[in-house]
Amino acid sequence: MKKAIVLLSGGLDSTTVLAIARDEGFQTFTLSFDYGQRHKIELERAAVLAEAFGAVGHRVVTVDLAQFGGSALTADIAVPTGRSAGEMADGIPITYVPARNTIFLSYALAYAEVTGSHDVFLGVNALDYSGYPDCRPEYINAFETMANLATKAGVEGTERLTLHTPLIEMTKAQIIQKGLALGVDYGLTHSCYDPQPGGVPCGACDSCLLRKKGFDEAGVEDPLLQKGV
Repeated sequence: MKKAIVLLSGGLDSTTVLAIARDEGFQTFTLSFDYGQRHKIELERAAVLAEAFGAVGHRVVTVDLAQFGGSALTADIAVPTGRSAGEMADGIPITYVPARNTIFLSYALAYAEVTGSHDVFLGVNALDYSGYPDCRPEYINAFETMANLATKAGVEGTERLTLHTPLIEMTKAQIIQKGLALGVDYGLTHSCYDPQPGGVPCGACDSCLLRKKGFDEAGVEDPLLQKGV
């Protein structure tokens, strides 16, 4: 059975990618990160989701990016709220965490080598996203090229590592529809950048607004709202 590493944040996108990897017949190893983020509740959701989707192994790696700060997710900087779609598309937001995906993918690369996996799945998106530079196709292609220069299997030519980004050209609504078709319970996921105590979504940050837009356009109710959280 083919093995794959799945970067799992506990959010809507990464959960959909986990469902896709499983549906494509991969034996999955999920990887989450405690990186000093203010929304640590996502780690609780990731563990629940990894178990729900039958991941063979689930690892949480601690990388303290709060030592560097520079982001509203890892420093004492206010999370932007109430922004319009146009404002979200204008420049790189303060919620961007410097080098986050590069760091995460490097760990995924190591985990792949150790587990004998030749596939890594991640939920980056270039349409309904908040302007992060490390979510673009150009970045993914460049990292995949680098990864195959940096690994034993790549150098020996025995196997090529492939980065899978099945959501990269999908709208949030299309992502939700795909996940629902694969049996994803989005009530188990977490998207908010700045949750209230107990994990209640703020409803106003970019991530909450993009999530709402997706469910509205998909024509279905967000199960988190049905649960009253």
